[in-house]
Amino acid sequence: MSGELMESAIEMFREGNLEGAVAELDEKIKSNPGVAELHHTYAEFANMLNMEAQDDIIPGGKIMMNYKKAMELDEEKDEYIADFAGFALECRRVPIAVKEFQRYSRRLELADIPIDDILYNAARNIVDTIEVIDPDKSNPMVIPWLKQALVWSVGGLGYTAEDAAELLTQE
Repeated sequence: MSGELMESAIEMFREGNLEGAVAELDEKIKSNPGVAELHHTYAEFANMLNMEAQDDIIPGGKIMMNYKKAMELDEEKDEYIADFAGFALECRRVPIAVKEFQRYSRRLELADIPIDDILYNAARNIVDTIEVIDPDKSNPMVIPWLKQALVWSVGGLGYTAEDAAELLTQE
């Protein structure tokens, strides 16, 4: 059902009409508020539109609201959590991003899946964002975020934090 609802917006997107696709999805959401995929795709396309324009054509709060609605409607979709966390990080909402990436990480653990590329890249992006907001990394608030990023980065390389620390301290 959601595929049929999104068909025209996806076609606009393929044709390069991102603004039209976002407007189309916005209209579809009004008459189909319970379809998670519409909310998620709207948020993704609206974020792309803003990035392409290098301006907030669509308010960030509205994009965030649609990501949250998609997660609320389909709690089983890990992709929604990861995309929302990535968007929060783009908006420099580091505490929210880290919290959501941690939720994503726990879901991976429950499924017995090791650290994936999403968390590995999140680690780099968290550190990059912290370097922008606190270049000295002197604010005590950023230390837990940095530690979490390090755990994910070494995990992405196939190590536990303990194994990585041991390896780095060997001569």
